[in-house]
Amino acid sequence: MAAVVTAVLTVAVVSPTAQARIAEPADIGIMAAHKSPFNCGKTFYANNWSPGHSPSGSIDWQSYGGDAIGGETVRATAGGTARFYSTLAMGDIGIMAYGNYVVVTHGDGTKSRYAHLSSMVRGPGSSMSVSQGTAIGTVGGTGGNYAPHLHYEQITAGGGIDSSPTVEGVTVSLGQKKAIKSTNNCGGNPYSPAEVCGSGYSVIDSAALTGGRVYLLYNSGTNCVVTMKTSNLGRATAVSAFLEPQGGSRATDSGSYGYYAGPVRKSAPSVCVKWGGSVGGSSYTSPFEHCG
Repeated sequence: MAAVVTAVLTVAVVSPTAQARIAEPADIGIMAAHKSPFNCGKTFYANNWSPGHSPSGSIDWQSYGGDAIGGETVRATAGGTARFYSTLAMGDIGIMAYGNYVVVTHGDGTKSRYAHLSSMVRGPGSSMSVSQGTAIGTVGGTGGNYAPHLHYEQITAGGGIDSSPTVEGVTVSLGQKKAIKSTNNCGGNPYSPAEVCGSGYSVIDSAALTGGRVYLLYNSGTNCVVTMKTSNLGRATAVSAFLEPQGGSRATDSGSYGYYAGPVRKSAPSVCVKWGGSVGGSSYTSPFEHCG
């Protein structure tokens, strides 16, 4: 594995929507209770290196032991509204860019930022409501010639960077590097419907099942169905998902899976669809609907 390249970030002045500006520190602290931005049970280094890291107080999450961080799912450390951005559309301005990044605004007015993402669950300019643990992207090195890592900031309600952020109850002060084990999304399905269907898909409908839930998602004329388990997680049990455009053939994914069935995708612009799925003996079949 290549050595981790330490990233120095200087926020570029691009457009108001393409790049958030770092404000001067304020006396309003971080109030939201944050968990690690990674899957339950994962351990990675939180490196609040100093001097030279910009903005000061931000964390670089880095590989720990033999567990390489590249490609890891990134999850919201606390709930709120996620907004998706990219400086890559500006032609990628090298080490002065965040690359693909997400900013989550929390209920108390504080924010968290996740930068250099390889992929995001929504396109730049999009937004979505997230809970603590919702998948928002994957670890990468966009925005510069970086080894994969996650640049992470906790931002006060006044706009300043908290220089001693706390994650999982562990405070990582300036100059400290600590290995932190995630408890984020423990006890739940580690995947989300949007994560399974892919970037750009949004949930437009869902139906409850005993032991799970089946979801219908949409993205630019293409529908996607996925059935997510809520019980017997990690154990292979019977799960299915299907999608049928009106006048077309039905596509089905059925088998013994640990977390979900699908994704089942069909192009159906301006065509009604029938969709559904099952977990064990519990099933759902919709009428032909969502015809727009």
